[in-house]
Amino acid sequence: MKKNPDTKSQNSGDTMASSRKKDHLTLAFDSKVESYAVDKRFYYEPMLAAHPENEDLSIQFLERTFKAPMWISSMTGGTEKAKWINQRLAQACGEFGLGMGLGSCRQLLHDDTYLDDFLVRKWVGEQPLYANLGIAQIEQLVHDHQMHKVNDLLQKLEANGLIIHVNPTQEWVQPEGDRLVHKPIETIKRVLDHLPHKIIVKEVGQGFGPQSLQALMELPLAAIDFGAVGGTNFALLESLRHSGTEINQGALSFIGHTYSEMIQWANTIKENSEKVACKEFIISGGISSFLDGYYAIETMHFKAIYGQGAGFLKPALESYETLQLYIESQIKGLSFAKQFLKVR
Repeated sequence: MKKNPDTKSQNSGDTMASSRKKDHLTLAFDSKVESYAVDKRFYYEPMLAAHPENEDLSIQFLERTFKAPMWISSMTGGTEKAKWINQRLAQACGEFGLGMGLGSCRQLLHDDTYLDDFLVRKWVGEQPLYANLGIAQIEQLVHDHQMHKVNDLLQKLEANGLIIHVNPTQEWVQPEGDRLVHKPIETIKRVLDHLPHKIIVKEVGQGFGPQSLQALMELPLAAIDFGAVGGTNFALLESLRHSGTEINQGALSFIGHTYSEMIQWANTIKENSEKVACKEFIISGGISSFLDGYYAIETMHFKAIYGQGAGFLKPALESYETLQLYIESQIKGLSFAKQFLKVR
C-alpha cells in the first residue's frame, strides 16, 4: 500500500520509533483511563478535522485584538518578588497577545514607593492593561470627592482602564478589613457617572449570584470578570492567615458560585432581559486547564475569554521560559479542542 507522501512521520525515517515503542510497552498498564474519569462535557469528533496548523484563536475584546482568548488575572504588588513577577507576566502578555489585570494598586493612591512594581506598559505593548482597586477604596474616594486620584493612577500606569474588585466576604473575614457603607452596585453607578474610563468589575473567589450578575450586566461596563468559586479563595486565605485570632468566620469561605452556574445565569439574563448593556466577560475562578477555558467560552452566549491567576503565577515564579512553555501549551490545547471537540 502506497504511503501518503504528506505524512510527516514515516517509520523508515523515524529515529525515535524504537524508543517510542518501548515506552508504549512500559507505560501501557499505567495509561488506562477509567470510564468514570472521562470528561463528559464534550463530544470527541476525530473524523471531522485535520490537526491544526497556525490555528487562528484571535478575538476582538476590550477594543483590542487578543491573539488567544486568555486573560492574566490580577496578581500582586508591593512585595519583594512583585516587580519581576509582574514584568514576566507583562512580557508574556505582550509576546502572546493577551490581556492583563494588575494586582491591587491601593498603595499607589497614597505614595509611589511601590510604583515600579506596576510600571509594565513597555512590556505589555499595545495589549490591554488594567489597574485594580477594591470597592472599599472606591467607596471612600467617592465619599471624599477624590476620584481624581484614580485618573492620576491610570495616567501613571498608562492603563487602559480600571478593574474594581468587589470583595465583601474577604473584607468581612479579614480582621483588618474595611467595612462597606453603601451597596457596591450604587458605588459603581456613581463611578460610571464620573470616571471617563473603561471599568471592569470582578469578584475575588466567590463569584456573583444571579441578581448581582443581572444588576452588573445592566450597567455599561467594559467587561465583567466572574472571579468564581474554584480559584484562589481570598476569604479562605484570610481565615487561614488569621486562624485563632478572633471568632472564626471561615465557614463563609464556602459560600459562592461556580463559573458554570454563572454562565447559565448570564445566558438566561440575555434571553429574558432587554436591559443588558455589558456584553463582554472574563470567565475566571476554577479554570484549571485549556479544556475548562474552551468549555466556558463555547457555552457562553456572549463574547468571552478565560482568566487565570495562579495558573500563570506558578510558572512565572520559576522562570520566564517556564511561563512561555505554559502559555504555549494552553494555545496548543485550545487549537486541538477547537478542531476536534464539540460541547455537548
